[in-house]
Amino acid sequence: MERKQSLSLRARGDSLHLDDTDQRIIAALTKDARASFADIGQVVSLSAPAVKRRVDRLRSAGVIRGFTAVVDPAAIGWTTEAFVELFCTGRTTPAQIAAAVRRHPEVVGAYTVSGEADALVHLRAADIPHLEQALERLRSESFITSTRSMIVLSRLVDSPHG
Repeated sequence: MERKQSLSLRARGDSLHLDDTDQRIIAALTKDARASFADIGQVVSLSAPAVKRRVDRLRSAGVIRGFTAVVDPAAIGWTTEAFVELFCTGRTTPAQIAAAVRRHPEVVGAYTVSGEADALVHLRAADIPHLEQALERLRSESFITSTRSMIVLSRLVDSPHG
């Protein structure tokens, strides 16, 4: 007997139950966000309007936050990347860090972390001089006291699904 897995979560104050069909719709959209409701419906055995209703419900509940294009960094010439640990002054908040790093187009990810550093930033740039310029701009933020950088040599795993 096949056991059906379902998830229940709190979304925007309401209880939302994700059944197997919801999870399969999410998986289909994760694989190809441009798939039509009809195409997804064939995979999950629902009509296109039924898929649309479910996707609308998942979007309004915040389960699906949006749709995006995954761009190959090499195709736009940004093949140099680094991870940079940020060390900040004592009273720097995660919101301050987030606001500051959003001002730098080379930042593709930023995270608060445990350990010595206050945050970890993922940068992409065209080349080493461009990366150095981005690092200098990042270091000029008033609350950053120091940084420690690691240049990426090669990508071993690269999943567009996070």
